[in-house]
Parts: sequence; structure tokens; C-alpha cells
Amino acid sequence: MIAERTGVTDTRGRHLRDLRISVTDRCNFRCTYCMPREVFGPDFTFLDRSQLLSFEEITRIVRVAADLGVHKVRLTGGEPLLRRDIDTLVASVAAVDGIEDLALTTNGSLLPGLADRLRAAGLRRVTVSLDSLDDATFRAMSDTALPVQRVLDGIAAARDAGFPTIKVNCVVRAGTNDDGIVDMVRWGREQGVTVRFIEFMDVGTTNGWTLAEVVPAAEVVRRIDAVFPLEPVDPSSAGEVAERWRFRDGAGEVGVISSVSKPFCATCTRARLSAVGELYTCLFAAAGNDLRALLRSGADDASLHARMRAIWRVRDDAYSEARSDATAGLPRVEMSYIGG
Repeated sequence: MIAERTGVTDTRGRHLRDLRISVTDRCNFRCTYCMPREVFGPDFTFLDRSQLLSFEEITRIVRVAADLGVHKVRLTGGEPLLRRDIDTLVASVAAVDGIEDLALTTNGSLLPGLADRLRAAGLRRVTVSLDSLDDATFRAMSDTALPVQRVLDGIAAARDAGFPTIKVNCVVRAGTNDDGIVDMVRWGREQGVTVRFIEFMDVGTTNGWTLAEVVPAAEVVRRIDAVFPLEPVDPSSAGEVAERWRFRDGAGEVGVISSVSKPFCATCTRARLSAVGELYTCLFAAAGNDLRALLRSGADDASLHARMRAIWRVRDDAYSEARSDATAGLPRVEMSYIGG
């Protein structure tokens, strides 16, 4: 292992602090803004297991990333709970020196059978994707036959397992689910869950994104504040993407993620690792940097460290600052491939 932990900054002075790891490209939902069924249908060819990074390879990359300054790791997908023995990976990553925060993003449908194991393995936080409490709207947006109650049961299972922090991510699309914003907030207050509303983004090239379907975060805050008065909260850490708002009556908080209307490229500290070991320096990138070939060629940790450092040092990504209707047609990796 590298003898001394050193940080690294990119061309805009942004430190590498967070690593999001996709452990599979598969998912049991077909959310319209991520894996639309007309593209990811029965004939779609998913990755073969041999193509996926092994748990040992993932953990090795995390160890090197920690030497470069990463202290937060999030496991994603696809749906990460579809990866067999995912709790084994959680335990392995949680044991890496320097990793202070290990979280996982899931659609929640498989949490009832796994929440206890994940918590015991060392997972600190769970974020569940849930776009509506209305069953019909939920099924339409996630394109699944499962009822919304399955996800609510998963959230309950995470609470019962003792997770201290449970968050819900809700992607807001104008005319689709924005009429349920206040209901989602009311539910979050009752359940002690922090709900974060995410502006509909043009991730990938298959979700039919248009600017007209974006509900600006400021509008989301306005609607909530009209019913449940809010006050701003300072970020809990540098590079935090969610703008936090606290209920004035003390009943918790909500968040908004405004990648479209208020880009946060200038403070982005995230890198993303695909399920096949490609390192991406932006959610909206067209191509990644292959680390799997390096791992499987017998390279030592010093070589891996040098490669990852070199990738980050030349990073100049700022897609959200340049976004417009015209950029929607640019080539980009699909979100299900590198995680949101």
C-alpha cells in the first residue's frame, strides 16, 4: 500500500473526496428517467458476471482512493442489492482505513430481507429512491408491477435494523409527480425520514429529458415553505450537493438537489466507478478510464495510485454549467451504468 496518504486536486482546484461505486448494471425496476423499458427491455444484454469487478478488486480501488483523499463511499447500481452477497462487500469496504462514511442507494424493494445484514456488516446510511407515495404514479415512474408499499416496507426494515440516517430521493418531473411534493414532505416528517427532491436531469441519452419537465429547486422549496415553513441549514461538509432546509417547528429537514437550475460543478468532489471498473469524473461524461485492465494485468498499488491521480489531476468537468436544450443530444453514459 502507498506509504503516505496524499490528496489530489483537479484543474479547477477540486479535491477528490467521494467515490460512488456501481456494483451491477442490472435493476428490477425500469424507471423512466434511468432505464426506460423500450431500451432496457427483454432483449437488452446486461454485463456478464465475469466482466464485473470482484469484491476484492473494488476494495483494492477503495484503498487506493482513500490514499488519494476519498473518505466517503456510496454503493450504487443499477440496483446494488441484486449483487449477490453485497453485505460481504460492505464489510470489506467498511474496514478500509480512511473511509469514514459508507452509504448505499437502493430502490428499497429488497431491503426487507437484507437491512439487518447490511447494518451488521458496517453500512452507515441508506438512501431509498421513491418518486411518489401514490401507487399509480409510483408504478408509472418506476415501471414496475410492485406496489409502492414494497418500498415503504423496505424503508421500515431499514429503520428497524437501526440505521441512524435514512434518506429518500425523489426525482421531480413537471406534470408527472410534482403535485405530490407536499404529501411526500408530510410523510417524511411523520416517519422521521429526510426527503430530498432532485431536479429531473439529462443523465444518459434515453430518458427523453426536456427543460420543460424540470421543476426548479427554488419552486420546490417555495411550495414546501407555504405549508411547512422552512429555514436554510449550512452544509454539513464541503462538496455537499443537497441544499438543506430545516422545518421551523423542529420536525426535521428536507433537501433539494439543483443540478439543472443551480449547478454545483465548482464544488464537485465526486468520482464514479462503473461495474466494469471504469473511472468517471462526471455523471454526464461520455467515456470512463479503464482501471480493470490495470488491476487484472498484475499492476501494483503504486501504479494504480498513479493512474487514478493522473485521471483526477486533468479533470475539468463542468457539464451542468453549460447545460441547455442543445446539450441534451451529446453522448453520455447511462445512469444505470455508473450510478446516480
